[in-house]
Amino acid sequence: MQSILTPVSGHTWQWRDQSIYYVKAGQRQGQRPPLLLVHGFGASTDHWRKNVAELQQDFEVWAIDLLGFGRSAKPAMQYSGDLWRDQLYDFITEVIQVPAVLAGNSLGGYACLCVAAQRSDAVQGLVLLNSAGPFTSSTPTAAKPNLGRAIRQTIQSVLLQPVPSYLLFQYSRRRSTIRKTLEKVYLDKTAVTDQLVEDIYRPSCDRGAAQVFASIFKSPQGEKVDVLLQQLACPLLMLWGEGDPWMNTRDRSAQFKQYYPHLTEHYLQAGHCPHDEVPEQVNALLKDWVLALAA
Repeated sequence: MQSILTPVSGHTWQWRDQSIYYVKAGQRQGQRPPLLLVHGFGASTDHWRKNVAELQQDFEVWAIDLLGFGRSAKPAMQYSGDLWRDQLYDFITEVIQVPAVLAGNSLGGYACLCVAAQRSDAVQGLVLLNSAGPFTSSTPTAAKPNLGRAIRQTIQSVLLQPVPSYLLFQYSRRRSTIRKTLEKVYLDKTAVTDQLVEDIYRPSCDRGAAQVFASIFKSPQGEKVDVLLQQLACPLLMLWGEGDPWMNTRDRSAQFKQYYPHLTEHYLQAGHCPHDEVPEQVNALLKDWVLALAA
């Protein structure tokens, strides 16, 4: 367990005049593709610490902080899936320099899907862990009133205003709020450690963090997941933490399989972040799947 908690030294890469933080561990081995791990909203490379520690024994492993998160720069700009797609693609081509297997959680999963679908020359395989992103609605909103949707739209319109957005950010970044949120989305509450809370809290203190928070709420929705899946051509592994309260994983799985029926998937007794909550299971499944690709 001690080795899991040992941090990997990080590096910085200049991208579009912005400092991007990443970590690298392990060595490239024969025909095995390198792995690139991409965090979700509010997280960072730290969230993959347990995975990097084990996977580096068999692979060259990279993890990166998306622009606006973690130890990467937080400039005032419009954030989007397209922006992070371009960041990841350029990182693979300029730094890793060979096609990689991308693994992304939540928002990071959506960014990885954008790369795999629209910049396929950089990707050998795709692993999505409780991936975010909108599907095209099959039922027009006007034909099916939805009180929840109306409330969300009202909240979003309020959050477009600077003062409410700033106040929500200040509330959300409190350590106590971070802990309560994590405890809602992790089935195993013991996995919500002081270190995990601190890893998420620390970047929120950076200059520009509040503006990033506001910008993401204001950003238009990116390309729909079903459209991206119809552009996808690489192998796809989906790992579902089926206790995720933020998404109905069975329904979402059915949507993915409708547009990409040849995917491989596994359900795990975990919440929204299975890679951190049940890392041994995720690492084993990811390792076996990637080794099969390279065979």
